[in-house]
Amino acid sequence: MRRTLSVLVIAAAFVTGAQAQTYPSRPVTIIVPFPAGGSTGAMARILLEPLQAALGQTVIVENVGGAGGSIGAGRVARAAPDGYTAVFSHLQTHVLNGAVLNLTYDVVADFEPVALIADTPQTIVARKAFPADNLKDTVAWLRANPGKGTVGAVGVGGPSDITVFQFQKLTGTRLQLVPYRGGAPLLQDLVSGQIDFNFGQASTYLGAVRSGQLKALAVQRKQRWPIAPEIPTVDEGGVPGLYGSYWHGMWLPKGTPKDIVVRLNAAVVAALGDPAVQKRFSDFGQETWPRAQQTPEALAAHQKAEIERWWPIVKAAGIKPQ
Repeated sequence: MRRTLSVLVIAAAFVTGAQAQTYPSRPVTIIVPFPAGGSTGAMARILLEPLQAALGQTVIVENVGGAGGSIGAGRVARAAPDGYTAVFSHLQTHVLNGAVLNLTYDVVADFEPVALIADTPQTIVARKAFPADNLKDTVAWLRANPGKGTVGAVGVGGPSDITVFQFQKLTGTRLQLVPYRGGAPLLQDLVSGQIDFNFGQASTYLGAVRSGQLKALAVQRKQRWPIAPEIPTVDEGGVPGLYGSYWHGMWLPKGTPKDIVVRLNAAVVAALGDPAVQKRFSDFGQETWPRAQQTPEALAAHQKAEIERWWPIVKAAGIKPQ
């Protein structure tokens, strides 16, 4: 009996090793769990060609939006752990959704971390014709006009939603939250003046800010953002401590063989090391993580730290699924 078990274990290890050695032997699908037209999908497509070159195989980027990214992320959690289905996403799906939504999967236990990829700070932007031009004057206007300011948010309990809660608490103001299914329609309404503000990914709004279609009130960092140093920080704007960023990573389903995780991580690292990719990310408002932090272990540690930071805030906000 022991001999039979030993043979089975050896055979299983051989099969796993053989799979890893031939990986990938067919196209790899990267799920972006948000509607097309947003920043996350654009980033995934920037990585497309260098990933294909590094893997020697076709890579497909597929947008699977809905339920704050939980539909697409859930699809990956339930996929075969063979390395052919990954999810490229951020703080919302792999931290915040775990505290807000009644998920059928665990945001940590059902995934294998692959790599930290890039980071962009949250920024507070306003429609071009909004009567205030900086954060201090905006807070004063909101205090004088309680409940009149409108702010867009994607998904219940998303980064924008939670930041609005924090902002109101810190400033003693009250805003109307306008929900959107994706970042693209939110940006369209903000540029056209249908809503007043957004607390969103700096990369999403950088082009519109630089073209004069929107005004940037503050970046949610301690120091000014190197990509757009002309934008003041929230500390300078009189709301210290309102920090936040959209960090992006890649995950595979739980149980994916270690060798396959290592192989995909190596491909991601090679892609991020391409100067052309780095420039396109920077032009887009994204900073790649330092090489030492582009590891599965670093992604796992960062995700854990963000859960410890954000889940108590979500609970304090009393945000529930709708």
